[in-house]
Amino acid sequence: MNYVRLGDSGLKVSEICLGTWHLPRLKETDPYGIPRVDAEETRRVVNLAFDHGINFIDTANRYHGAMAPVDLNHYGYAEKVLSEILRDHERESFVLATKVGNEMAPWPNGRGLSRKHMFWQITESLKRLKLEYVDVYLAHLPDEETPHLETLQAFSDLVAMGKVHYIGCSNFTTEQVVDFMKLSKVHDLVSFAALQDPYSLVNRSIESNKLPLVRKYNFTIMAYSTLAEGLLSGRYLDGVPVGSRATYSQSIKKALSEKNLDSLRKLSTLASEKGISLSQLAIAWVLHKQRKLGVNIIPIIGVSNREQLLENLQALEVHLSEDDMSKAEQIVLPIQV
Repeated sequence: MNYVRLGDSGLKVSEICLGTWHLPRLKETDPYGIPRVDAEETRRVVNLAFDHGINFIDTANRYHGAMAPVDLNHYGYAEKVLSEILRDHERESFVLATKVGNEMAPWPNGRGLSRKHMFWQITESLKRLKLEYVDVYLAHLPDEETPHLETLQAFSDLVAMGKVHYIGCSNFTTEQVVDFMKLSKVHDLVSFAALQDPYSLVNRSIESNKLPLVRKYNFTIMAYSTLAEGLLSGRYLDGVPVGSRATYSQSIKKALSEKNLDSLRKLSTLASEKGISLSQLAIAWVLHKQRKLGVNIIPIIGVSNREQLLENLQALEVHLSEDDMSKAEQIVLPIQV
């Protein structure tokens, strides 16, 4: 495992990040009919990830682990599951990122990036995680009802209080990021170290709208949906498996059109010719692409079991030629998930 700096900071994180949006699941359901998270398999997955050098974990206050989208009856469970696992590890050995901004309660200040909401939610996240601080705190989505300066001052105060060490944002527009960076300079406030956005072989939109910004500020891109929510894992080529994400994620169901599946089958054939799996091709493509683009991109991978984790980690050993990269890019069509 290689380790890279997060943005312009001195923080070193593994070149692959373990995500917790989707976690291993049990067959049994809760009183609401939602599958339960398999906490023991999740523990084994996290421990195995640590054993293989991953020190970077991404979660969010809203994540459940077996539900998408998450309702207000299930938020925060991923953080709770992690808390029981992470307490068995030296706190300074891992880097944890969580998020703020999504709806966490039905009242007027139950969501957003106001000072009130952010101070409330960092307290709640730390309770759920049973930690004294989070390493990276990300604004999960924009909040244009709150002045950017208020949000940035709140971030800076949380850093000064020692509850947060580094900050970033997710799903912000280029214009919004630029405004935050200007405010941080003018008011001498903490600035973003990372941007979390979707990036994969089938969704390359950041290449056209974020790259100049990433290069200018030396951001690290935390790339989520690297496997397009499992579409690039190859598991949907012959239908929807029982218990797979497509059984509860509407976005995946919509993406399983025959046109998209045809592209995925061609990609799978290309991977087979290389002696690798489709998921290994997809992750290796991201790892190779960042070198060509000249920016730091960390794939966030989510797995359902240890076998998937080991398979995905083998992408670190895959070599793709320029011809391989070109063939893969010529096959795919944009798939929105």
